Amino acid sequence: MEQKFIITVGRQYGSGGREIGKKLAQLFGIAYYDKELIQEASKESGLNAEYFEKADEKAPGSLRHMLSMSWASLGSTVGSDGSLCNENIFKYQSNVIQRIAHEHSCVIVGRCADYILRDLPNCFNIFIQAPMQTRVERIVNAEGIDVKEALEKAEKINKRRAAYYNFYTDKEWGNSASYHLSIDSSILGAEETALFIKRFIDLKLSK
Repeated sequence: MEQKFIITVGRQYGSGGREIGKKLAQLFGIAYYDKELIQEASKESGLNAEYFEKADEKAPGSLRHMLSMSWASLGSTVGSDGSLCNENIFKYQSNVIQRIAHEHSCVIVGRCADYILRDLPNCFNIFIQAPMQTRVERIVNAEGIDVKEALEKAEKINKRRAAYYNFYTDKEWGNSASYHLSIDSSILGAEETALFIKRFIDLKLSK
């Protein structure tokens, strides 16, 4: 029987973390979850996927002006400042992550998966980073926006991801001590970085 294992991928925006996560899933022949978690959590909770999308990787307090949400449809899921909504949505999503991780090997991107699965054997927590210039270039090429807008977007999204991670865990987002492996994707590129991470995991699994 093959060993079951999980790879969690934290990433700076523009570092290629999502691409590397997909490549890892392909290399190992296992499932890949990113935005797919939103749909899974929506199904299990009975809430519209839109609510999960609005709260995706956002700490409580960052959704104080959820004007498009219906209080009647959400009921007690949302509090006066939006915090209860975020925390309940985090709980729904955490349940999905735990269920998936216990069912089969997979790659899970973001959403505090490393912390949620901290007690699970064979869970490899990876963080993908890159210099700001490299990240900005990637965002410009991928999204067709100018350098200034790409820089602002990178800073905004990374700040949001850090706030989310630091709120829900007892670790620090992006700090190498929070992960098993933290790697600069600009050194080898996405393909070789994925292969490097695969070798790292293969070595551990073979022991």
